[in-house]
Amino acid sequence: MAVLPPDPVYVLRCPDKVSPNSLCFHQNDRLLAGTLKGNILLWDLQTNRSSLRFSVGSEPIISLHHTHDLLISQEKYGTVAFWCMENAGYTRHRTLNTQHIGFCRSVLLDNLLFYPSGEDSIGIFHLNDPNGFSQTLVPTKDTQSPKLGMVVCLKAFKFAAKYYVLAGYESGHFITWDIDLGEAVDVHAMRENSMALDYDPCTNRGIIGGSSENLTVFSYQREMMKLQPCGDMSVKNPGINCIRIRSDLKILSTGGLDGRIRIFSWKSLRPLAVLTEHKTGAIMDISYSTDKVTIWKSPIMAVAGMDSVISLWDLYN
Repeated sequence: MAVLPPDPVYVLRCPDKVSPNSLCFHQNDRLLAGTLKGNILLWDLQTNRSSLRFSVGSEPIISLHHTHDLLISQEKYGTVAFWCMENAGYTRHRTLNTQHIGFCRSVLLDNLLFYPSGEDSIGIFHLNDPNGFSQTLVPTKDTQSPKLGMVVCLKAFKFAAKYYVLAGYESGHFITWDIDLGEAVDVHAMRENSMALDYDPCTNRGIIGGSSENLTVFSYQREMMKLQPCGDMSVKNPGINCIRIRSDLKILSTGGLDGRIRIFSWKSLRPLAVLTEHKTGAIMDISYSTDKVTIWKSPIMAVAGMDSVISLWDLYN
């Protein structure tokens, strides 16, 4: 008999039928969602009640990050805001104007925030620097042939005590940047219309998805940090909006434009389940808690859909 897909442990419904566009956990028992209308919603997962709602702006919030006491929001039209926890809410502390309009999500690694800057550059903001030190990675003429277009997806990672960031561009090229050197160490033509990627340096394997039905598997030739395609995986319907490898390296999750959440074994890349809780619209974001959520005594995966629903899952823990 076919194994039926699991049910979510809980479903959160956004007030006023607003669509969540980005997610992040804070200390596991708190879940924040950035909406298409520029609001941030906060749920207390011990009660599953929405405990806070505040406005960031009027544009879609495309990414959220939370450190111990700092919330970072990124809007579609380029504003990155830093919010300090204060009493029962948040107060805006600093704002960056990245001069980037698009849907490329920022990435937080340790105390470095990587974000798209302008059309084809990458900004790096150092959270621990009291003066707000930042640097910019700008493609040179060598890496600009042919024209790259906008940055569409980012993944920062650490290998051998060095920081790198992999950036995908509209042209289908992927550039690997060495942060210490401040320069590109590899340029590789992959496929156009990429929208999402993730990479795990422990297993030296990553996944790229986009508007087609194919997921491209890649790795690095580590001595020279050269990107190497390793083949494709295909899904039933085209359009992959987000890709997330869980930190325990057990599963890979993808969110599709068809509203499906596809779960794969990260070790074998074998399909494990297709989750169909979201009935209409695309999957916009996927986030994992870093540890157990108290009420379910297990790590949780949160999924945001265009149907104004956030589904919570306890999967293959």
